[in-house]
Amino acid sequence: MELSTKLENYILAHLDDEDPVLQELERDTFLNVLRPRMLSGHIQGSMLTMLSQMIHPKRILEIGTYTGYSAICLAKGLQDQGYLHTIEINDELEEMAQKYFEKAGLQHKILQHIGDAKVIIPNLQEYFDLVFIDGDKRDYATYFDLVIDKVPSGGILIADNILWSGKVVEEVDPTDEQTRGILAFNQKVKEDPRVSQTILPLRDGLMLIRKK
Repeated sequence: MELSTKLENYILAHLDDEDPVLQELERDTFLNVLRPRMLSGHIQGSMLTMLSQMIHPKRILEIGTYTGYSAICLAKGLQDQGYLHTIEINDELEEMAQKYFEKAGLQHKILQHIGDAKVIIPNLQEYFDLVFIDGDKRDYATYFDLVIDKVPSGGILIADNILWSGKVVEEVDPTDEQTRGILAFNQKVKEDPRVSQTILPLRDGLMLIRKK
């Protein structure tokens, strides 16, 4: 959700300081990559790190690497022998993300996959304690179907952008597949008896989903 600049600055002033590597990554993204607003940023990133540290997962799956900011935040909560799989369809971003994984000292904990998550996920033969969904909004419901059986009881899924700049409560253009994808996902999760969920109105909306 949109915050006033004054309120956002107050929040930032009372968070742990941003990792210098993440600061550098954010600057690099805004200078050199299209649609830099896709980057999680310090407020949301600190929430992802806190959630990961609370869950202390052995395995994490991230759908949508972008330039690697959220992967670094999530990887900070991994167990000592744990690792994170991250999937990105845009191969032009692979080297940039890899560079910052190395700068953060996390390259040995992060496994990059380049390609369509709908093709890659079925070939990942393991369970994930934590899943972060932040890929193509049109495919959110499909991602959910592909990962839910790979999440053990008590496992957590986090879905980003589920309020979609408020479009979820507006009249939907029939050609707007992104918004319709978010709406379909939100309804699917609501109706699935295998999970419980809550929504944090942070930034563009985070849905926290726990498998029963």
